[in-house]
Amino acid sequence: MLQAQETLIQTARDMAARGLSAGTSGNVSLRVPGGMIITPSATPYEALTPEMIPLVKPDGSYEGRFRPSSEWRFHLDIYLARPEAGAVVHHHAPFTTALAMARREIPACHYMIARFGGAPLRLAAYALFGTAELSTNVLAALEGRTACLMENHGGIALGRDANAALAAATELEVLAQQYTLSLAAGGPILLTDEEVQAAIQQFATAYRPNIPD
Repeated sequence: MLQAQETLIQTARDMAARGLSAGTSGNVSLRVPGGMIITPSATPYEALTPEMIPLVKPDGSYEGRFRPSSEWRFHLDIYLARPEAGAVVHHHAPFTTALAMARREIPACHYMIARFGGAPLRLAAYALFGTAELSTNVLAALEGRTACLMENHGGIALGRDANAALAAATELEVLAQQYTLSLAAGGPILLTDEEVQAAIQQFATAYRPNIPD
């Protein structure tokens, strides 16, 4: 468990260092035996130590002195609904959040949309943070996707492990930035459904593990 806790802390600090979340905003979780571990509520990432990381069980109860992030519910529900997910990163990065505030999903503006499972990258309908309603909305927006935006809130990305989830969260912010800039240039010319599907198929080949023969 100590290694998982240290990985979680480093991932949270890396998220902040990349400019994806300021202060104590955002949160990171990892699937572990017995449930998940998640960054604690209202605690600066630079101050985290392994004993401060709570374990949240599948029934929503937790172990530890520090209470889990207020957003623990959608993290837990993602793990229950998506067995392939090993880590979840939620951030309030500037461009992702700007689109979420404008309630704009990300359409098929670039082939990198395929990296997240297809187009569009949906918006989870607004609900108060930390609620079961928000969790339900997030799961709907993530259907068939590995990332989504949340109305007037931020973004979520998931991956098989902490590195993959952080990479996805970073690439979500890059795509959000590119889309926002394209709107200022007159708006993107969107890819067709066929072009997006071709990109998804190409991803399976181009981005498989790069292991020398």
